[in-house]
Formats: sequence, C-alpha cells, structure tokens
Amino acid sequence: MPDTLLKKANNLPQLPGVYIMLDAAGEVIYVGKAKKLKNRVTSYFRGGHPPKVEAMVQKVADFSVIVVDSEFESLVLENSLIKQHQPHYNILLKDDKGYPFIRVDTAEEYPHFELANKVQKDGAKYFGPFGGRSMTKEVIDVVCKALLLPNCGKRFPRDMGKSRPCLNHHMGNCLAWCSGDRSREEYRRLTDEACMILEGRTDTLVGNLMKEMEQAAEELRFEQAAQLRDRIRAVQGLSNKQRVIATAFADTDAVGFVRGVKSCFVVLHFNGGSLIGKDYELIAEPMEPDGEAVSSLVRQYYAQRGGCPKHILMPLETEDREELSRLFTESFGHRVYVELPERGERLKLVSRANLNAREEILRATTVQQRRTGTLEWLEKALELPGYPGRIEAFDISNLGDTGIVAAMTVHKDGRPMKKDYRKFRIRELDVRDDYAGMYQAVLRRFKRYKDMDEKFDSLPDLLLIDGGSTHAAVAEKALSELGISLPVFGMVKDERHRTRALVSAQGREISINTNQGAFSLIGRIQEETHRFAIEYQRSLRNENFASELQKIPGIGEKRKNELLKHFKTIRAIRTAEVTELRAVVPVNTARAIYDYYHGEAEK
Repeated sequence: MPDTLLKKANNLPQLPGVYIMLDAAGEVIYVGKAKKLKNRVTSYFRGGHPPKVEAMVQKVADFSVIVVDSEFESLVLENSLIKQHQPHYNILLKDDKGYPFIRVDTAEEYPHFELANKVQKDGAKYFGPFGGRSMTKEVIDVVCKALLLPNCGKRFPRDMGKSRPCLNHHMGNCLAWCSGDRSREEYRRLTDEACMILEGRTDTLVGNLMKEMEQAAEELRFEQAAQLRDRIRAVQGLSNKQRVIATAFADTDAVGFVRGVKSCFVVLHFNGGSLIGKDYELIAEPMEPDGEAVSSLVRQYYAQRGGCPKHILMPLETEDREELSRLFTESFGHRVYVELPERGERLKLVSRANLNAREEILRATTVQQRRTGTLEWLEKALELPGYPGRIEAFDISNLGDTGIVAAMTVHKDGRPMKKDYRKFRIRELDVRDDYAGMYQAVLRRFKRYKDMDEKFDSLPDLLLIDGGSTHAAVAEKALSELGISLPVFGMVKDERHRTRALVSAQGREISINTNQGAFSLIGRIQEETHRFAIEYQRSLRNENFASELQKIPGIGEKRKNELLKHFKTIRAIRTAEVTELRAVVPVNTARAIYDYYHGEAEK
C-alpha cells in the first residue's frame, strides 16, 4: 500500500493545496496544507517518521487533494475541513467554551445591552468576547448598576409610564427610567459612558467625570457635583471586577507553546502592557512540527472566541504568518498583526507566555501522575482485567412516581469527559423502582453500543452504579442479556453520605477509605453523576412548570417566556409578591399568578 500511495503522490503537482488522509473505511483521519503538494504528500510515504506520524501513516488507505490558487486559500480551506471532520490525528482544541459578546444598538431611541453569541453586521456595537454567558451577564449587571441604567425586561419608550418603578429603583440600582420622568439625553449620555467602560476606557471616563464634577462645584451646583462624585466612585469600583472580565479589552495577546509529557498552549492577554488574563489548554503531543501546531492552535482558539486583539505575538516562526494576519483581519473586521518579536518588551511577553506553559505542564504532570497511581490502585484492588482508563457511572433520579430519569457520566484517565455524558428518560415505568430504572438505562446504553451507534461506540473499562450490590446485579443482568462482560461495582455511601466502598454484584465489598486518591476520585464520580441526574430531572420539572404557567388566566406563550426570562428560576416565580410580578405582567395577571400558587399552598 505505501508503494501504491507513493506512486500516486509522485503524480501530484507542485502547487499549493490541501491533502486529506483517509483510512480503510473512508474516514478522514488527517487534513494538512502544503505550499507544494507533491513534496509534502510524498514525504509521508518514504518512512523515517516519529512514532505518532508513523502510526497515522500506517492507517492511511488513500488520500485526496484539493489544489488552490494561493497559500491563503489553502489555509482557509484546511481550517474549514478540520472544523468539519475533526480528524483524529489533527491537533484539536476543546470546543466546549462559550465566548459571548455584549450587543447594544445605538440607533435605537433607548439602547439596551444584551447577550449575543456572535458579531453580526447589523450596525450595532459589540463588546467582547467574554469568558462565558454567566460572566457576560454579570458584566452587563455591574455596568448597569454602576451607571443606574435599567437591566430588566422593559423596553423604552414602549413601557414608560405603564407601571410603578420596580425593586431595582428602590434598591438604588436604577433611576426609574420606566416612570418617564427623566430625559432621553441623560439616558443616551449614560449609555455612552457604559460603552466606554466596555471598551476598556474607564480611566478616560473617570477623567471626564472629574472635570464635570469640578466645574459643577465651581458653579455652586453642589447637588449635581455630588451625583457626579457618586458616579465616579461607582465606576472606579468596577476596576476589581474588570480584572476578571478584562480579556475582552486586550490590545495584545502573547502566545506560548511548550512540549512536554503533555504539550501546553497558552495565551496571555495584555492591555496597555499590563497582564489582564490567561487562557491555556493541555493537549497530547502534536503530530505536526511546532510551527504547524501553533498555527493550527491559534486559528482554532480565535475561531472559538469569535474575535482577537490588534496584535498577536507568536512564540516561533510559522510559514503562514502573513496568511494568518489576513485571515484574522478578514474574519474580525479590523487590522490584525501576527508578529514574531525578536527583541525588547514584546519578546519578554512571549517569554512569559512560554514560562506559563512550562509551569502548567509541570503542575499537570504531577496531577496526572497522581491520577495514574489511583487508577492503578483500583485495577489491583478490584482485580480488574486491565487499567480502568474509561469509567462510566450511572445514577437514577425520581420525582415521585413520575419523571424517572437516569444519567451516565464518563471519566477518562480520572477526568470528566462531559461530551460523552448521556441522559435517559425512563420509559413505561409508572411507579418508583430504582432497580427497574437502572436495568432499563444500562440495557439501553449498551444496546446502542451493540447497534453500532456512534454516540455509544466505546466500552468502559469499569462500570460504577450508584447503590449497593443489588443495583450492581441489575446492571450485570442487563449486560449479560446483551452478551457483554464488564466489571461492575456499586458505590456505597456511609451515614455521612460519603462514598465509603465499592461492592460487587456478589456482595464483595472493597473499602476505599484507606486510599485517599481512590476515596476522592470515586466520591467525585458519584457526586458528579448525581448532579447530572438531578439537573436533568430539574430541567424536565421546569418544562412541566412552564406548561403549568399557561393554565393561569392571562398567561400565554409570550408572557410565560417573559416571566421565565425575568425571574430566572421557577422558585422565584412561585414566591414572588404581586408587586414583583407586576414588573413583568399587568396587575390583574400578577394577581392571578399570586393567587394560583399561594392558594395552592393554603389548601
């Protein structure tokens, strides 16, 4: 086969393009780009590669190429194909982070701040990206509170004068814009100041406010001067919070990359020369040379974030540095410089990024060694046939005699693999029966494996069941009916609800209290599985409650969504007073909601 592939590669042109390696099943296992396709692809079939490259080549049954007009086109195409196919041998960053933006449409009469998943070409202003949805909501909340802007569900001028000011005003967090007593000009001025904060220009804003305050004091407008003083204090009070969310304000990113037992990719965020944030990820040793690996990692990182600063400082030279600059410039709508510092302060920033990468590898190596030791101890203590690299755990959650669910978590080498978590709604079971529920969940999970479902295509090395020996026996029965043999143990808790032992279906109990690593790991697995099951149960309960809301007179789909958006939780709606409910719905509907739930409580 290598001779056949080498002959095929020798017929390729000396032109830029992308090559796609395929295995015997026709699956894409690697995607790469080349300035000259013939030179690059033939090199794979001449031998003399590092072990990881050689392992990939041994699985190549065929390849295809796409010829393009330029190196830039090959960069863009490679990026697209890697994202589409997620090839096994390409270096891949985890894609489980959310980087939302804050959006404000200044063309509106009364602009408001809201979350946006990505930047649109709609004329609005976007700030970010920030490090998660909850963090982004916190940013909007603290900025609006500092400037006494509204952060409720009301829209102006539509909702002005329709109800009395809500609790936000009474708590001193809002100027009661809903009353209609304040000017539009004042609202726009405060909105502009909020935009300055989100742009990272807090110092400029404070300077402007200081001048206004001093002028007001000189003109004996003491009340206005006091208001400006309070606003200055509120804005300055944001500085500590800004340190947490300031990566959105970065003007320069320094990239670090170091190989070790594991490799580490680091991005340090700087604003005005000051370090304001850090992201890093530990990855398996890349198959690619360092330059290609860093190029791929940088592309994936900023694609996930949906934005990048003006300057990106690289730790080493890459062949496509100019193409990367062009790619980011075209993708993010502003000029981006991908640079390789050779001296001075910028070189120090890159050195700091590389130092951080080395430190993370050292820390991770120690942690990984502990995890490995714990898993090796479990292998011996439980008399397993092999190293328990993949552990799956099951738990059942009930809501009375209905709404029975099961949850499955996965831990790989002692770490949670959330992308492999699975949820099961237990079917045709009208009474609470944990054993029947567990049997059904385990049977369905491994039947999907037998049916070659790609979402269940791996077998665990160890199966853990929340419960005692009977629960473990039920799981073993389900496996036996499918002709699958796996080590199964129940997780037993003590009187303090801590996992104290593992027990087999035959009743053999293995204490884990004597090994702190095993005690901690099994305890985390049991708690994580329980949490996942409870969250799924609550989500179903929320769905039922949302449907129940619409039984109340005056509540339709629109008002139901407004209530859930405003109060965030089901409990908050149940316990809300009429005055709080009136902030979202008319007074008669608010009274109907209150009576519905409080009437139930009295019965």
